[in-house]
Amino acid sequence: MIDLQQSGRGLDGYPLLFAQLQALLADERDFIANAAQFSAFLFQELADLNWAGFYLARGEELVLGPFQGRVACVRIPFGRGVCGVAAATRQSQRVEDVHAFAGHIACDSATASELVLPLVKDGRLIGVLDLDSPRPARFSLQDQAAIERLAEIFLQLTDC
Repeated sequence: MIDLQQSGRGLDGYPLLFAQLQALLADERDFIANAAQFSAFLFQELADLNWAGFYLARGEELVLGPFQGRVACVRIPFGRGVCGVAAATRQSQRVEDVHAFAGHIACDSATASELVLPLVKDGRLIGVLDLDSPRPARFSLQDQAAIERLAEIFLQLTDC
């Protein structure tokens, strides 16, 4: 398992993760299959996660998609909670303490920090990638950059 934060290495230190994801998704373009694989990959390869998965844009809300972890909230309106804010603003949300985030939706009370990336392809919001951790301040700027690169690989190799 890789803990990007504790290793102290920047984005350039992770070509293996990028190559592994490219190999994992290389022969499949189906969104559901690749989203399921990507969720499992992140959950398996990144340390200190208690949830990794997708919420998919449906109108003005997000609907639960493929994930790894405990049961989750099914629908989240745009603008509500960390995922809804990421969808509404189309900006990544890196939250060191979810309990200090106004309007946080507590699907799992064990979650202490969160990283949510909007997934945009050809100008269209597909949904968000949500990573939760029971460890406060789990996600560094280096984590965010590396995971954003992994999300780019996913989007490039997947029909959305």
